[in-house]
Amino acid sequence: MELDVQYLLQQLVNGLSNGMISALIAIGYTMVYGIIELINWAHGDLCMLGAFFALTLIGALGIGAWSGPMAAFGVVILLLATAGFCGSLNLIVDRFAYRPLRRAPKLTLLVTAIGVSFIFVNLGLFWGGLPMTVFGEGNAAAAPKNFPAIVPATPILGGEPGQVTLTVRDLMIAGVTMPLMVGLWWLVRHTKLGKAMRAVAQNPTAASLMGINTDRVIGATFFIGGALGGFGSVIYAINNGTIGFQLGYRAGMDAFTAAVLGGIGSLPGAVLGGLLIGVARSLSDGYLEARWTPTLVFTILILILVFRPSGLLGLKSKEKV
Repeated sequence: MELDVQYLLQQLVNGLSNGMISALIAIGYTMVYGIIELINWAHGDLCMLGAFFALTLIGALGIGAWSGPMAAFGVVILLLATAGFCGSLNLIVDRFAYRPLRRAPKLTLLVTAIGVSFIFVNLGLFWGGLPMTVFGEGNAAAAPKNFPAIVPATPILGGEPGQVTLTVRDLMIAGVTMPLMVGLWWLVRHTKLGKAMRAVAQNPTAASLMGINTDRVIGATFFIGGALGGFGSVIYAINNGTIGFQLGYRAGMDAFTAAVLGGIGSLPGAVLGGLLIGVARSLSDGYLEARWTPTLVFTILILILVFRPSGLLGLKSKEKV
């Protein structure tokens, strides 16, 4: 059987686009874990609420009808407003749900995170019943909602049958995610807040003795991770065209798998894991039946963890008992 190179390249382009979205969401998981060793199960559902918030803005401001430069301005509004919403909501959750349990056993924190996830899912279910046109006038709260194609999938390269196609939407995904990832790397490596984050992640007690306000640093980490999830939720919604109250499970599971695959706690690992998961999903959808895609993804994850338990870029650490 002859290999269709053009088709393979197209699947790689699609996979990298989706992988960048997963990587952006995965960073939220890995940042929180790197600081307080908490698997924040509510992060995916936070992104779901971000998508619902963005759709509400579209309905309230009529952004779906904007075109040309105004449409680009509308995308900027959605990205910034949703990032602020998700970051603030994540900060509130940390303040009232996680901070009082800082010294509690890790299992207590994990159960709390699962509880917050359930709360977010139910908020999304009720939000879907909002009496707005974009939500179907609230007649079917649990039904998927159409997200307007604010950024069109117009080809800027290729477009003809048999050619590799690169669209405006692909360019938008790369243009948003890559600067954010570079900016986060610069913040962590070259700013006072970033140094404080690394100090708290390494030894919170020693960091506190050195005068670092650990609660403030952890809160900033939750805000930044939530804001990146907000950016990811808008891009995910634009790229997929539909959202629903169960969106957090699919997007969150892909992102969590990416974080573990790359090495949870490692920012470069989250990016690498997201890209690998995106490409694996795209190739599986393209060459196998879509129903086998989750099986393939988790098989890759299991194999990586069997031979490298810390993930691809994770560091081995000794468990203190």
